Amino acid sequence: MKGSRSDTPELTEKGPRERLRDWLRLLHTPGLGPRRVARLLEAFGTPAAALQADARAWAAAGAGGTPCAGEDVALREAGVDADLQWLQRDSRHSILTRDDPGYPPLLAQLPDPPPALYLVGDPAMLHRPQIAVVGSREATPQGLRTAERFASALAAAGLTVTSGLARGIDAAAHHGALSGPGGSTVAVVATGPDRVYPSVHRRLAHRIADQGLVVSLWPVGTVARSGHFPQRNRVISGLALGTLVVEAALRSGSLITARLAAEQGRSVYAVPGSILSPVSRGCHRLIQEGAQLVESPDDVLEDLAEWLGVGGRPKGAELPPEDAASLDPEQERVLTLMGFDPVGLEELLQRTGLTVEALSSILVLLELNGRVASLSHGRYQRLDAGPPTT
Repeated sequence: MKGSRSDTPELTEKGPRERLRDWLRLLHTPGLGPRRVARLLEAFGTPAAALQADARAWAAAGAGGTPCAGEDVALREAGVDADLQWLQRDSRHSILTRDDPGYPPLLAQLPDPPPALYLVGDPAMLHRPQIAVVGSREATPQGLRTAERFASALAAAGLTVTSGLARGIDAAAHHGALSGPGGSTVAVVATGPDRVYPSVHRRLAHRIADQGLVVSLWPVGTVARSGHFPQRNRVISGLALGTLVVEAALRSGSLITARLAAEQGRSVYAVPGSILSPVSRGCHRLIQEGAQLVESPDDVLEDLAEWLGVGGRPKGAELPPEDAASLDPEQERVLTLMGFDPVGLEELLQRTGLTVEALSSILVLLELNGRVASLSHGRYQRLDAGPPTT
């Protein structure tokens, strides 16, 4: 093939900074995604050789697109310089290319892995056993509680919790992983490494950078775009031994992440929920399709025991029991009659036989104790632990 490795000119050996610059030049070439970069590397061997090839050689390699020329070269170099300036700005910043020994091995197994990872935090997190925890942005209070408690227990058992920094389940998973001593988490984001999306999670992103790792696939200055999220989801599942879905609608990015995990040969776990809840239907569909139904973190850890190098059933990861010591019998009765599905005030009045004043007073106390959440349209939902930290 014209333009193959054997046909490229001999290149002088470059230092690490120049080799990184060549990788970044590929990333800043318009029209090149992971698949096309992979084809160029297969054809030419190195980014430097690919950059020296002409448009005809790129076409012969099946990469599409064309090498930069004219004004595009200046724009490309400006982007590369911005990335290198960002790299030097903070000791926590690093850029990991596909040929780096530190590139995560599970991610490298994927077809067309990301050419480079922009990192903020501790790169060693990429080599710890990871579990992806994902779910709905419009999660229920109980879903947030479940995600946080699962993540806390899994992190305490030695797994790094990986998610996408989104609202809802993602944020709860990150908070849960960081809630205990030594817990670690990785956030894979859909922007450049210098931006936070959604902006409401700026403090959370800084905390993750301090105690874990933020991973971006895109150069400095890149804003969130709809097309970025499927690519981000592919990396979330690709970094992890398995993916746990806590809540998901039938059409959601979380189901995409779970199905990508299955295609990648990784384990998929789903937490069942109420048959009346729209954000439980995605989990139920995954279970129908073969995902493992899990009720506790131990279910996940037992399945991953061989990967984690432990024998038998791992210990110490069960969800903490409910603390009901502060509830009086009438409050316990209301909780029992409430059940675990959202319920309106009128129906709860019928179930309990209490007056509006008495029931409202009990619900306020239960809400203050973190045992009940007030939902929209006058509904309430029972919770199984203290209030979420999200």
